[in-house]
Amino acid sequence: MTAAAFTVGLTGGIGSGKTTVANMFAARGAAIIDTDQIAHELTRPGGIAIPAIAAQFGSDFIASTGALDRSRMRDAVFADPAAKRRLEAILHPLIRSECERAAQQAQGPYLILVVPLLVESGNWKQRVSRVLVVDCPEQQQIMRVMDRNGLSEAQVHAIMASQATREQRLAAADDVLSNTEETAALEPQVERLHALYCHMARQIS
Repeated sequence: MTAAAFTVGLTGGIGSGKTTVANMFAARGAAIIDTDQIAHELTRPGGIAIPAIAAQFGSDFIASTGALDRSRMRDAVFADPAAKRRLEAILHPLIRSECERAAQQAQGPYLILVVPLLVESGNWKQRVSRVLVVDCPEQQQIMRVMDRNGLSEAQVHAIMASQATREQRLAAADDVLSNTEETAALEPQVERLHALYCHMARQIS
């Protein structure tokens, strides 16, 4: 069956465990569309966003491989909110279009859209049936990202400062998954929500 009728928006701060949780839902049969993966596709060598980014920001922002120079762009958008808005003006319409195309092809009892900036982006919340937040303390986020990405604590703080606060995400949530312990502690939480979402999807199918 197509999964697009009942859609869950999965979000959380950097390092909260969104990918781990999405993989657990996928293992139970949910259709997954990850907007970060779409953004990477759009900005890889030959990606359809590359010409517009080069025209807007200059060839210095394109790596020798032909892909977006992510490190240079990350520094630019954190230093200049106007640059961030210019990049979003290029990427966001393309991401929405790709999400809609993928949703029409998705198969499963329901669809999960993984949107890291769901709360910040405004219109995403209106496009999903429920919002699921993966939550953990901020210090845990910082340590995970430092270990995973090799970033300094100051760099992680800068990223977090550009995102919604923990309180804002929780206020927007219909459902919350607590990821404060070992990964195994997520399993019963995911199982409970999977059963709930399957039930809700059947109600509107």
